[in-house]
Amino acid sequence: MSIIYSNPKKGEQKMELSTKEKELLKDLRDQEKLCITKYDKYAASACSSELQTLFNSMAKVEREHHKTIVGMMDGKVESAPSAISNSNACSCGCCSYSDEEGRQNDAFMCKDMLATEKHVSSLYDTCVFEFTNPQARKMLNHIQAEEQQHGQQLYAFMSNNNMYS
Repeated sequence: MSIIYSNPKKGEQKMELSTKEKELLKDLRDQEKLCITKYDKYAASACSSELQTLFNSMAKVEREHHKTIVGMMDGKVESAPSAISNSNACSCGCCSYSDEEGRQNDAFMCKDMLATEKHVSSLYDTCVFEFTNPQARKMLNHIQAEEQQHGQQLYAFMSNNNMYS
């Protein structure tokens, strides 16, 4: 595999992808689409306004991930930010649910999204090891860190609301 370096935009490199890298990026793109769809649907269905806000915030980050992956599929790699954003820091306190059914509904969605985030993080971990371009690996590692942050936020919400056992 040859890597072609150019700078169409500042901080961006053009790369040629191997067949394996292309397939991995397709998997990542599909997983990011799934995350976006789930977060959007779950935000609309959440009983807690705090959880709605959290899901909407996470969907926004997943849209950025999707955009980055699609760019990589076109051979574009931007420089990874030096740190993950703290804009999604969870200040999730205890929510007051009017009924147990609402709390159980939110718990189900949180558990499903935590499992989804674990899966996506694992896929990014594999990709970090499989890509040859150092800048691509840094970007994939950065996205994985954000996926792990989502898991931490979901856990914090669940823990604060007695949903994690």
